[in-house]
Amino acid sequence: MNKINTLAIKALAIALFASSCGNSNSNGNDTVENSNQQTETPTVVETPTPIKEELPIATETSNEVTIESNDQMKYNLSEIKVKVSDPVKLTLKHVGQMKKDVMGHNFVLLKLGTDVAAFTSEAMNAKDKDYIPNQKDVIAHTKVIGGGEQDVIEFTLPSVGVYDFICSFPGHAGIMKGKIIAE
Repeated sequence: MNKINTLAIKALAIALFASSCGNSNSNGNDTVENSNQQTETPTVVETPTPIKEELPIATETSNEVTIESNDQMKYNLSEIKVKVSDPVKLTLKHVGQMKKDVMGHNFVLLKLGTDVAAFTSEAMNAKDKDYIPNQKDVIAHTKVIGGGEQDVIEFTLPSVGVYDFICSFPGHAGIMKGKIIAE
């Protein structure tokens, strides 16, 4: 279930709960004992419009990139633009506090056409290889780092295209993902 549906369901539950509270008398019965009592106008609870959280994208093309990861299982960028055939220097910084065995992150740049779901499924069983199950689908990757650590990698993209990047730490790739656009 996505974040928008979850927020809508929570808002509806709160509205239903709020509308069912406060209309009973002191003895717990919901009947009105005094016909001279004024009835309250029901309060209309508006469901807030869910906010779709979008990560920033790199609007400038740059082959020197710093991407941050945190304890909330997020990268700070979802899209990076680089020049094809020029070396790229990428720094991954873990700006959180948690250790790598609890909330470790890496940056894995996959080759064009790689099945991301299949790769991440295999990665879960590759702890001893920093969750990189095979090199055949990988252009470049950092090591797994914990809070306060960083790692730097250099690579060159062979052709124009849109490349997937993920964190292959178990359970992270569904949220920690993005695109590198080679122009």
